[in-house]
Amino acid sequence: MAKTSVQYLCSECGWSGPKWYGRCPECGQWGTIEEFHETRAAAGVARGSGAGGRTAAPGRTARTTPGTVPQSAAARPITQIDTDAVTRVPTGFAEFDRVLGGGIVPGSVVLIAGEPGIGKSTLLLETAGNIARGVRDAAKSVLYISGEESLAQVRMRATRINAVEPNLLLASTTDLATALGLIEQERPALAIVDSAQTIVSQDVDGISGGSTQVREVASALIDTAKSLDVPVFLVGHVTKDGSIAGPRTLEHLVDVVCQFEGDAQTALRMLRAVKNRFGPTDEVGCFDMSGEGIEEVSDPSGLFLSASGAGVGADGKPEPPVEGTCVTFTLDGHRSLPIEVQSLVTSSVLPTPRRAVNGVDSNRIAMLTAVLYRHGKVNLLANDLYVSTIAGGLAKEPACDLAIVAALASAAKSKAIARTTCAIGEISLTGQVRPAPRLEYRLREAARLGFTTAVVPTLRKRVTIPRLRIVEVSSLRDALAALGL
Repeated sequence: MAKTSVQYLCSECGWSGPKWYGRCPECGQWGTIEEFHETRAAAGVARGSGAGGRTAAPGRTARTTPGTVPQSAAARPITQIDTDAVTRVPTGFAEFDRVLGGGIVPGSVVLIAGEPGIGKSTLLLETAGNIARGVRDAAKSVLYISGEESLAQVRMRATRINAVEPNLLLASTTDLATALGLIEQERPALAIVDSAQTIVSQDVDGISGGSTQVREVASALIDTAKSLDVPVFLVGHVTKDGSIAGPRTLEHLVDVVCQFEGDAQTALRMLRAVKNRFGPTDEVGCFDMSGEGIEEVSDPSGLFLSASGAGVGADGKPEPPVEGTCVTFTLDGHRSLPIEVQSLVTSSVLPTPRRAVNGVDSNRIAMLTAVLYRHGKVNLLANDLYVSTIAGGLAKEPACDLAIVAALASAAKSKAIARTTCAIGEISLTGQVRPAPRLEYRLREAARLGFTTAVVPTLRKRVTIPRLRIVEVSSLRDALAALGL
């Protein structure tokens, strides 16, 4: 018979132990220890599992002779294990495949987390439609299990995003045993469970979405995915501080953890791989949310740049550049993205001048203002400062310091920086301009987008990029002089 052991788990850090504590001994959080009942097989009973399939149905056990090892679990030399037969399944989105490392690995479990309403279900439903549309085997299908919506509601969304396919199977249930039975019965090319917080197991105690239930649901889905060689996409909710809801061990159990991010006020969505056992973790995918679903953005370079000062006026002459703006280049994974920093400097009527920022670090602005006054001889300490980026871009990387300072100095002196000039570099408290990582990669992207001048820190080795004039500076004063400020 199966024996039930009682363990106590921390929902914050995943610590487990045989005794309850009011305060977690690992992370020090109060009130995070919860009771978890784990069912273990008795001696002489083993659960069949292996690469070729299960030897017993889910929830059942197969008896073996005590002391023997099942054939599927026998140890083999690593040189005899073949990986050529593993074929990744494309998602239909090149950006999604980039984040996953080239596609979906059979038998993998991918956790997609994000804030409510960000578009997780829409992304996965459209991915399910793409895979179902490209399935050549008539016996294969894509299974979408929803624990949050009814079948009619899922069908309405699928109709809107053009994901209605005969090979796309829908199911609505919150019972874990039913979901596992559907996956074992259909053996789909991809199974999507939406979401981990709504599926409930009848074998363990706890409310829906609790640490005990989420851990049991994730463990059962992982066991089924590995045994049947079926990839599973699992949707996860996030807490108010942005972390994934449930026990921290959930992120350790799955193979891939992806964060779907974006600003609710803009249509841009970013998919980042926080953990990936089958690919890199520094890739990022760009998507655009529209009324017809989600579209991938293969070249997001123009999203964070404004059109001011780059067009032609009513008289047919080019528009003059606008003061208070400067362009820099940030790194997001393997991508180099241009970010336009805009600033506004006004006289303050308040005892304490106001500092309003959007897309940049407010503490960084306070430090750069002091450095600009001390080493750049530009006094903005008594002015109201407003600093922002375009289209929700983030300029919180230290390499954006030079562009922020240039935008502030441009607004203060009412002198515009040329539209084809960019500035990249970190500024220290001593007024020195420090190098930025992978600077050559950023400069090549700047040249590709049509920039002709780049103000950068002193390079360690000579870099020559066609159609781009590189101006090397070592101090903040030299950088302002090179920018005409």
